[in-house]
Amino acid sequence: MEGTSSLLDAEAVADLVLLDPLTEESLVQTLQERFRRRDIYTYIGNVVISVNPYQSLPIYTPEKVEEYRNCSFFAVKPHIYAIADDAYRSLRDRDRDQCILITGESGAGKTEASKLVMSYVAAVSSKGEEVNKVKEQLLQSNPVLEGECPASRAPPPASRSCQEQLKLRQDCGHYGYLNREGSSLPGMDDAANFHSMQDAMRVIGFSPAEVTELLEVTAVVLKLGNVQLSSSFQASGMEACSISEPQELREICELIGLDPGALERALCSRTVKARDETVLTTLTVPQGYYGRDALAKNIYSRLFDWLVNRINASIQVKSDKQRKVMGVLDIYGFEIFQDNGFEQFIINYCNEKLQQIFILMTLKEEQEEYVREGIQWTPVEFFDNSIICNLIENSTTGILAMLDEECLRPGVVNEDTFLTKLNQLLATHKHYESKETQNARRVTDTSLPPRCFRIHHYAGKVTYNVTGFIEKNNDLLFRDLSQAMWAARHTLLRLLFPEGDPQKVSLKLPPTAGFQFKSSVAMLMKNLYSKNPNYIRCIKPNDTKSAMVFTPELVLAQVRYLGLMENVRVRRAGYAFRQLYGPFLQRYKMLNPRTWPRWDRGDREGAEVVLAGLAFPAEELAFGHTKIFIRSPRTLFDLERQRQERVAQLATLIQKMFRGWRCRTQYQLMRKSQILISAWFRGHRQMNQYKQMKRSALILQAYARGWKARRTYRKYFRSSASTCLANFIYRRLVQRYLVGLAKNLPPLSVTDRTWPPAPYRFLDDTNQELKNIFYHWKCKKYRDQLPAARRAQLQARLCASELFRDKKTLYPKSLQQPFRGEYLGLKQNPKYQKLHAVAKDKLVMADTVRKVNRASGK
Repeated sequence: MEGTSSLLDAEAVADLVLLDPLTEESLVQTLQERFRRRDIYTYIGNVVISVNPYQSLPIYTPEKVEEYRNCSFFAVKPHIYAIADDAYRSLRDRDRDQCILITGESGAGKTEASKLVMSYVAAVSSKGEEVNKVKEQLLQSNPVLEGECPASRAPPPASRSCQEQLKLRQDCGHYGYLNREGSSLPGMDDAANFHSMQDAMRVIGFSPAEVTELLEVTAVVLKLGNVQLSSSFQASGMEACSISEPQELREICELIGLDPGALERALCSRTVKARDETVLTTLTVPQGYYGRDALAKNIYSRLFDWLVNRINASIQVKSDKQRKVMGVLDIYGFEIFQDNGFEQFIINYCNEKLQQIFILMTLKEEQEEYVREGIQWTPVEFFDNSIICNLIENSTTGILAMLDEECLRPGVVNEDTFLTKLNQLLATHKHYESKETQNARRVTDTSLPPRCFRIHHYAGKVTYNVTGFIEKNNDLLFRDLSQAMWAARHTLLRLLFPEGDPQKVSLKLPPTAGFQFKSSVAMLMKNLYSKNPNYIRCIKPNDTKSAMVFTPELVLAQVRYLGLMENVRVRRAGYAFRQLYGPFLQRYKMLNPRTWPRWDRGDREGAEVVLAGLAFPAEELAFGHTKIFIRSPRTLFDLERQRQERVAQLATLIQKMFRGWRCRTQYQLMRKSQILISAWFRGHRQMNQYKQMKRSALILQAYARGWKARRTYRKYFRSSASTCLANFIYRRLVQRYLVGLAKNLPPLSVTDRTWPPAPYRFLDDTNQELKNIFYHWKCKKYRDQLPAARRAQLQARLCASELFRDKKTLYPKSLQQPFRGEYLGLKQNPKYQKLHAVAKDKLVMADTVRKVNRASGK
């Protein structure tokens, strides 16, 4: 019951329906406290509020997916996975189309929320090769749509080779459409994002040719912003414009395969057709820039629409069966700026419609639940913003209708005539005011400047500056530009401008931007009414995108814009809390002795027994078919307080019983241990006594045997004892001598005559004899290992030694020189070889001799 416990945390309730007291300050304070605890999700009934932490939190792991899979919505802590799971199960089990509506300011985390919803649905949905392929394509559509989103500051940067192909520069400040604000964000790797987008497009199924065409069209949009116009005058005196620097124009035409002259004519002139007459008029510089910007916006807008349709075609499941769908809508929240224009007007109009459908469908859902549970439905008072929606969208007197009428009216048309008409038609409307209507009512308000009007939206008063309303609502693309794009030899660009085909020329004016937006909103509302809606409200906690920083003033403004207070009031207008009888009884059954510790009968009867013993007022409770309804949060908190007190009592009782059991168990264990220790001690003592007795017996036996042996020795061996002892000692000394000699034998070298001395004098002769034997044995071992030739040589030297020793002066020196016999190298002498061939005698010795005769010997 972790989820229920967190829902009822008095300091930071997880469901704002239970907030008491309910004020803007307490609501913001609750969000701040939960944000400090890193609980970024909060409920308003089944609506999820998400506060962007601007950092990664460990709450989106596969384990979290399993935790929220098939869970009860209020049985776990608030999480975006809970609403995603609830929507998925409603789609799967109840066969109901679902729509998850995500709203909030820019930077509030709407895109990230949509990613999390889609990743969760992909994780828990059924498996299969085709299904997995579609899921992967769906998840990969995010980086593609983010890279080409019309709200993006800059398209993703291409690689160097791609930049050369598209004739782009690395410096974003070079392009007029990008250098008005920062085109990069800190911590973002643009190159990695571009490669991710390319990989995603490949997964979705884009061909290399389609990717190249898409990048080329994007490059065309960038380069259009650099096309500069200069003013000139014709002979008739009329102002005209021309391209001042044709380089960018030529690069654009090279990319799309178009004649530069055709594009220049389309940018600098306009063809007007009236029945059968065609007139070519030149454009002024402001008109030329208007046409250039209109072309760029149309190309980029149509490219994005083509991209969405292309992705939808890729992920569409081919089946004839009717399938249920789940839509994820990521839309801007309510906007109130210092200077609000046409964009804020239509965005706030859309949010008014979304607030209207939210209130109506919430009330409808509440009413359906009351009917299902058999509880009487009482009408709920709430602010009906249909009067504001009608103020904007009424087909005859609405602001959008008046704007379209002014755009189509002949004659001088500007924002002043538009504002004048609004003041005339809406002068008495209580949700509309301007400087003129205030003056008529004699109201002084310096905060409302001229050329502005103010609408009292559900989220507060918003002042709109009418400057630019006419131009932005028209947003017309000259027919010449459409035809020029269709004439280009570029497959994708021709596909984006089908109306440029000369065979399909239409004189009908295109719909205005306001009319298109109104039609889109109407289609969206129709789509939402046909589906079961789920809501995620995203909040930006600070303007600097700093991690875990909460600015109460900024959050309070968003609480108002998102209509959270109104959401809470509608949700708690009847009964603030409802829960199934089973979980309710399981949580609160300890409050009545009849239901505690177990209840064997029905859950509803058990809940009635529990509440009957608590004496709550009857109007605070209602018993449905499957749920218990509690009207005010104060009653629920009182119920929770009594539960906490009872839990403390039960905890004390459990502690008491546990301590008693632990003491008894410890005593029994100590007693068992004492008995075991006593048994072991007695056994140990007896064993020691036995060992002592055995040791004493052995000593007595040893003394007795010694006495007996000594008596026998004296009787039989005493006469020859000295001889035996002497022989024994001699044998021991000789044994010790021989063992020591074996361990200390001299080296086996025949030239080594060392020998250890005898340790005892009686061993001198033996020691000398052993020395001689060892030396002769060494010499024999040395001789045995000599080769035959060496042995013969040594024998000859032995003979020479016997002949010349002590008879030749140089004999000791000659011992070191080996005997070779032939010292003169006669075998290489040709004369000797000839003589040897005839005589065949063996040469024994050849050396130089000195002949001494009588003459030389004198």
